[in-house]
Amino acid sequence: MPSIVLIRGGGDLASGVAVRLIRSGLQVAMTEIAQPLAVRRTVAFAEAIYAGEVTIEDLTGVRVADPTDSLSILAVFGRQQVPVLVDPECVSAQALRPAVIVDGRMTKRPPEPIGYMPAMYIGLGPGFVAGENCQAVIETRRGHTLGRVCWAGSPDLDTGQPDGDPARVLRAPCDGILVALARIGQHIESGQVIAEVEGEALAAPFNGVLRGLLHPGLSVTRGLKVGDLDPRDDPRLCSLVSDKALAIGGGVLETILSRPELRTQLWG
Repeated sequence: MPSIVLIRGGGDLASGVAVRLIRSGLQVAMTEIAQPLAVRRTVAFAEAIYAGEVTIEDLTGVRVADPTDSLSILAVFGRQQVPVLVDPECVSAQALRPAVIVDGRMTKRPPEPIGYMPAMYIGLGPGFVAGENCQAVIETRRGHTLGRVCWAGSPDLDTGQPDGDPARVLRAPCDGILVALARIGQHIESGQVIAEVEGEALAAPFNGVLRGLLHPGLSVTRGLKVGDLDPRDDPRLCSLVSDKALAIGGGVLETILSRPELRTQLWG
């Protein structure tokens, strides 16, 4: 069997990378923490950790609780699905021996050692330095360099600001448990309460469609991003991988294809 690509993180950007790689003929597995904080859950394989499985466009991800259970992982691959492993420490790398690891956790910090060195370690966004803690970094900031491959040095610095209108990002008003009062894909009116945390309301700043919301019942901290309101007000966009995620996936694919030895390992 050809080698695989292991993607760390199952948020919407990492999932968009997975979709692009799978459609290019690669086998992909993903790792996540036990309680993922993906906001755009309808296009994040991380949601499989909660739901058991999730389908993004035409690809289905399936939760595998034990990252060392190779038989279960192979069974998911056999059904042409994506194994989504509960594996924050990436221990599965020792058994799966991936040729490529893509670190898409978006922690904006350097990666910690995992005790395994693949032929190619690719980082997404800030926190990575090509030639030091990875071989290549993909630019994740919107603009002219989005999706470009950085073979030396770092991508653009983290500005701390979201893409577009910062008002679209919904943040927890206080510490506590998130209670959802709206669903992803729902039209929201300005001032409508979308969620509550310990009785404090999180209201919409404008009309739009709720594009993302953290999994209900999670413990959140004040200021944490918990939702995403889209002024385009088109519910179809809630179930489609974003242009940004696909551009980043294209950068990852370019990085892999630039190495002839990886083509043999991954495509057989």
